[in-house]
Amino acid sequence: MTSNRIVLASSSPRRKQILEWAAVPFDVLVRETDERFDPALDLHAAVADVARRKAMAVWEEVEEGRIILAADTIVALKDGVIGKPRSREDAIDMLTRLQGRTHQVITGVALVKGRQEILFSDTTEVTFYPLTTRQITYYIDHYQPFDKAGSYAIQEWIGVTGIKKINGDFYNVMGLPVSRILQEIRKLQYLLAEDGSMPFP
Repeated sequence: MTSNRIVLASSSPRRKQILEWAAVPFDVLVRETDERFDPALDLHAAVADVARRKAMAVWEEVEEGRIILAADTIVALKDGVIGKPRSREDAIDMLTRLQGRTHQVITGVALVKGRQEILFSDTTEVTFYPLTTRQITYYIDHYQPFDKAGSYAIQEWIGVTGIKKINGDFYNVMGLPVSRILQEIRKLQYLLAEDGSMPFP
């Protein structure tokens, strides 16, 4: 790994794809992390805290001067947090709860450079059209969204055909509010070149 690249503490293919789209150079380094929420924190702070733990799990292995980026994404309704489905039936139940309603997608982000840290969360409101059982089962059986919070990925079929409205950052729903992240990275003065430019556009 070279020093002019971010360390992404996530194995998510969607987060990797977003950074590639943003022309951000990065390496992936992931270690097992306790992702349980701290009950003493509110929901937004708790998600950011999980992201921080993911970053700190690799901190000792990262050379000085590099930025570690970690994130955690959840789906929240008024009646609670919706995690990742445990089975096909669980996925059907989750999407049935989401259909015709507005929910929040909250991504907690940790940026760590040495002893410096920036923690924040970003929230996007997503509203589904009413979905039929046939639509829900079609999506689950064809796309197998069992590794996704809320049992869906907005960039897949169900997002293309079933989303009525989005209020906020689309890429946050994919798992990484990349525009805000790049703004925060600049606050950390990320490895400025001699001419003052960044190592990405």
